[in-house]
Amino acid sequence: MEADALVEAKALTKRFGSYVAVDGIDFAVQPGEAFGFLGPNGAGKTTTMRMIACVSPRTDGRLSVLGLDPQTHAAQIKARIGVVPQLDNLDLELSVWDNLVIYGRYFGLPRADVRARAEELLEFAQLTDRRNDRVDPLSGGMKRRLTIARALINNPELLLLDEPTAGLDPDGRDSMLGLLRALAARHGKSLILSTHLLGDINRVCEQVIIVDRGTVLGVGKISELRAKHQGRYRLRWQGVGTSFLAALSAEGVTVEANGRPDEAVVEVPATWTTRRFFELAGQREVTLRDLSPLEEDLEELYHRVIGRKSRAGT
Repeated sequence: MEADALVEAKALTKRFGSYVAVDGIDFAVQPGEAFGFLGPNGAGKTTTMRMIACVSPRTDGRLSVLGLDPQTHAAQIKARIGVVPQLDNLDLELSVWDNLVIYGRYFGLPRADVRARAEELLEFAQLTDRRNDRVDPLSGGMKRRLTIARALINNPELLLLDEPTAGLDPDGRDSMLGLLRALAARHGKSLILSTHLLGDINRVCEQVIIVDRGTVLGVGKISELRAKHQGRYRLRWQGVGTSFLAALSAEGVTVEANGRPDEAVVEVPATWTTRRFFELAGQREVTLRDLSPLEEDLEELYHRVIGRKSRAGT
């Protein structure tokens, strides 16, 4: 395993009886990185986060968190990470301030250090004016910000966030994403964010892993995934293109005609190579004049990688 990785998994597997929730996945999270787990509900994201957080033991494979094995050094890892669960688990009867201070004492930190840290986090989470309010009547956005502040009370080296914007209205979601960007960019925190919302990943994370049904379908920088899974091209050619387009269609390429006899937009299978365009054109006595990739936005990339379009037709 990489010595400098904060988190690294090799063939990480989790089974519940005969059900395989996480199926031999590999990934690594580097210090100072905002790393996103992206996938539909049931993809295995939360299960993976629970293994990293030392809540659920792995079934097979290897997992290192902060250079330690979660199954033998859970206490040491928990003392050095922060966890923001999918559902808030704040003490609703206590004040905002008490939620921070009491939680900080669980880590055995000196009282003065906890109080100083709590003051900083109230300001960071924009909750200073609500410090003495009970948690129960707070808005959903305020509760989520408090949950993040509480997870930071021990100044963790790594922050795990499971669906951090779930249930928030647009304003609350925007505020939350701004908070996370600040943690990563200005405060240098390492984040692992699990979500099915592409916008959250796009606004916060530099690296992304796309998972579905417990398996990894893509991992890397978003720009790298776009390049690897690029699927749509604009073609322009010279010559009679009828047999050329028919040959493309026969190999699983989707052809979108635009009314011109020498131009089309095509969508290719994931295994396609651009060299094949030239091979088929040459066989049909067609000369390619232009072959331009059409950049996909993150949503198009996501649906392309997880194969939602192909699955919808089965």
